[in-house]
Amino acid sequence: MKIDDYDQLMKNFRLQFFEFNKEKLNNQPLSDKEWDRLTNYMLGRTVFESAKVLRDKYVLERDDGSKVYVSFIDEDHTKNLWQVSNQTTVVGKYANRYNVTILCNGLPIVQIELKRRGMNLRQAVNQIMRYKKHSYIGLYRYIQCFTVSNGVNTKYFANSDKDILYSHTFFWTDENNVRITNLKEFSIAFLSRDHLTRMMVRYTVLNDVEKAIMIMRPY
Repeated sequence: MKIDDYDQLMKNFRLQFFEFNKEKLNNQPLSDKEWDRLTNYMLGRTVFESAKVLRDKYVLERDDGSKVYVSFIDEDHTKNLWQVSNQTTVVGKYANRYNVTILCNGLPIVQIELKRRGMNLRQAVNQIMRYKKHSYIGLYRYIQCFTVSNGVNTKYFANSDKDILYSHTFFWTDENNVRITNLKEFSIAFLSRDHLTRMMVRYTVLNDVEKAIMIMRPY
């Protein structure tokens, strides 16, 4: 799908959030005041804080005074609403265009940075660091995981409030501990809906001491 800019990302999230929580909301879309309450709760947080919000329930107060428990992700991948966007431009200190973003229920949870064959993956990691410093605002703090690839080599790593070290990027492996480096094969094994859901809800640890997101490595 096409999400051109941050405003469209927010509009899309509003629609997807309602669809995901439709039954809980009794099929009543959020009013502007309810939407403001939700976004005031969600935005302006660190990456670590956003990761906690993603996994928690939220008590939404409706305009009639009633309260509804809503959520942002389900452990059953078939209940989540998935989208993929390409070439979204976000303006912060500078304008940046993101290659590929995977959204779950309207929230960007995986960012993919692609480079030409033969290019060092460090360049892709450095590119993401520039994004983080210049334009990762608002909902982009909900990104849990990054993927970098030059087509031949592909690695993943957790989002962080700190600088990302290349030593903290990892290859994925199959059940025989054989590396999956090709982008197409990695996408099938790692970026499938069921696997991403498991990674987010079961195999990601939120370290309260370090204030860090820790995605488990393959074993």
